[in-house]
Amino acid sequence: MKFKAQIMDEISVERALVRIAHQIIEKNHGVDNLCIIGIKTRGIPLASRLVTAIQAIEGVQVEMGKLDISLYRDDLTDLSNDPVLNSTDIPFSIVNKNVILVDDVVYTGRTVRAAMDAIISLGRPATIQLAALIDRGHRELPIRTDYVGKNIPTSKSEVVVVRIKEYDGETSVSLYEKVPN
Repeated sequence: MKFKAQIMDEISVERALVRIAHQIIEKNHGVDNLCIIGIKTRGIPLASRLVTAIQAIEGVQVEMGKLDISLYRDDLTDLSNDPVLNSTDIPFSIVNKNVILVDDVVYTGRTVRAAMDAIISLGRPATIQLAALIDRGHRELPIRTDYVGKNIPTSKSEVVVVRIKEYDGETSVSLYEKVPN
């Protein structure tokens, strides 16, 4: 891949997450009956940062869970005949709660669809809302983000790379061009 541009640095990522936290609080009229669930892998630390931001604003700890969508993907057999299962960790009921799903990049919408299937298999939430650091367009399904850090119009030959300190040693968002072989 060929580097094209840095879209966000650590400060702009944190600023976007604080803005999203305020929007979540406003749209849900506070944090009662709210939970935040990060989609593995990079959605989890982003969800954790949102929980921290909401606690700083509201003074209340919001429940947080971790969601593995491996078994709910519609491309499972394309990826592997033996999927690697990471554990889902949602130690609370989602029934009648406002669930905020958190992911790093929303692209085709297929990951979000899989996440919604996984959530609904756990019970019936009041609402499912979607927060993403980056929305790059190109939906294949009728899914939209409720809260977005940054919209980045891309071509299908471009790749958005989100780096998160917890996994990658730094926090940033960059744009790359796929290089033909």
